[in-house]
Order: sequence, then structure tokens, then C-alpha cells
Amino acid sequence: MAEFASDTLDQSSSSAPVKYKVVFLGDQSVGKTSIILRFMHDTFDSQYQATIGIDFLSKTMMVDDKMVRLQLWDTAGQERFKSLIPSYIQDSSFAIVCFDITSKAS
Repeated sequence: MAEFASDTLDQSSSSAPVKYKVVFLGDQSVGKTSIILRFMHDTFDSQYQATIGIDFLSKTMMVDDKMVRLQLWDTAGQERFKSLIPSYIQDSSFAIVCFDITSKAS
């Protein structure tokens, strides 16, 4: 993923978009990146590529007649990156915890 992306709709509204930082958390291989890519680009890549550190994507969209800008933070699930989670979730609006329903350990 490792890219900055922006999908912007008509911003004829005079007010600035409301910004929300959304952090995706969970063990490796649970589907965090897949969920984000499906939402951003309506695609699914069946080949697994681990996120290293963190990836960040952004999407601006209309929600209930208001412009909303979502900052989507895709965190790495590997054990060596777990110590970074507190700094990622700082100032976040939402945290989405992802897990694998076939793995109790996740």
C-alpha cells in the first residue's frame, strides 16, 4: 500500500471538511489493509503483503450533507511494532480493532 491517496468529491460547501483520524489495530494477517483498500478503492488483493510500521490514506466524502475527511491509519500487526501503538492512537477519533474469527489468539 505505502502510498498517499485522496478521493475528493465536489467541495462546493463553504465549510472545511470535518476530520476524523481512524486507526486500524490488530494482529498481522487479520485483514486491516484489505478492509482499508476495499473502502478506498473497492479492490481486493489476494496476495498478502505485510504492512511495515504504518501506512496512511485519506478519503474525503459527503456524509449527511457534510464533507468529512477520513484519515485511515493502517498499523503493522507484527509483535515488534506493538510498542508504537500508543503513539498511533493518540489524538485518534476512532480505533477499529480487527481480528481473525478462525484464530482465538488474534
